[in-house]
Amino acid sequence: MAVFTRVTESDLATWLKNYSLGQPLELQGITSGIENTNYFVTTSVGRFVLTLFEKLAARELPFYVNLMSHLSRHNVPCPSPMLNNSAQFISELNGKPACIVSRLPGKSLTQPGTTHCSAIGRVLGQLHNATQDFTETMPNARGSAWRLHTAQQTTPFLSPQDTLLLSSEIKFHQKHTLSALPQGVIHADLFRDNVLFDGAKIGGLIDFYFACNDCLLYDLAITVNDWCVSADHTLDKARTQALLQAYHAVRPLKEEERDAWSTALRVAALRFWLSRLHDMHLPRNSELVHAHDPNKFKHILQQHIHMCGNIVWL
Repeated sequence: MAVFTRVTESDLATWLKNYSLGQPLELQGITSGIENTNYFVTTSVGRFVLTLFEKLAARELPFYVNLMSHLSRHNVPCPSPMLNNSAQFISELNGKPACIVSRLPGKSLTQPGTTHCSAIGRVLGQLHNATQDFTETMPNARGSAWRLHTAQQTTPFLSPQDTLLLSSEIKFHQKHTLSALPQGVIHADLFRDNVLFDGAKIGGLIDFYFACNDCLLYDLAITVNDWCVSADHTLDKARTQALLQAYHAVRPLKEEERDAWSTALRVAALRFWLSRLHDMHLPRNSELVHAHDPNKFKHILQQHIHMCGNIVWL
């Protein structure tokens, strides 16, 4: 998403010769985000998004592009990867594996209401249902082992109070896992900036490059932690219930998922506190990077711990 690898108009024109996507007209770097290099590309036949993968190896990419192709065939609004003239989704550009996908209509929201949250809950339920027959798998690279390793890396930068909070939470989730709950392919990063709204309608879900196999409730918690949190870092009841009820109508939640809801919210907050700590204190060199404030998810985590059994549910 940030521009780590420079692509010139000449580079793009040469690369696009292996595609049937017309002549390039415009190339614009996308400056938000921290994982991949993204450009908006306009050609004589349409609008697209070009992604160069900075961390993922070419051998890892078929899962993600095949997942997007699968979801788009199952009427889940998401980018559709473009095949090149060799019938491949992935090819090399400036030394990096790259793909080009359809650009979806709409823009992300900063202040969602209950109607938007209902739409998100519904489409997330559709995504989870649609992937039940997706046969490819991808372990969660940011699961328990990653959390422990990243905590060890970032602890030297923390205050004594934050060190204690982090250590305690790591131990809590080692004892309280979500592994017995319904599993499947999850988006794992369905934040507001990864959803486009075209008016009141969802134009599409984007950025599937954290997608993996994990607990479906964990994916729901990641989503709620972004879409439904108020300025004081607590869950807004109306937005949370709107999202959960819409999801439940599509994929009914089980009683054991209700019992684990507080734990799911906590581990989802912990995951993003850790990743933002890592990005802030151990960044990579890049041309355009916008590191997010890790304290936001620390405060969300603290509120979930404080609320414990009083967490908003259906």
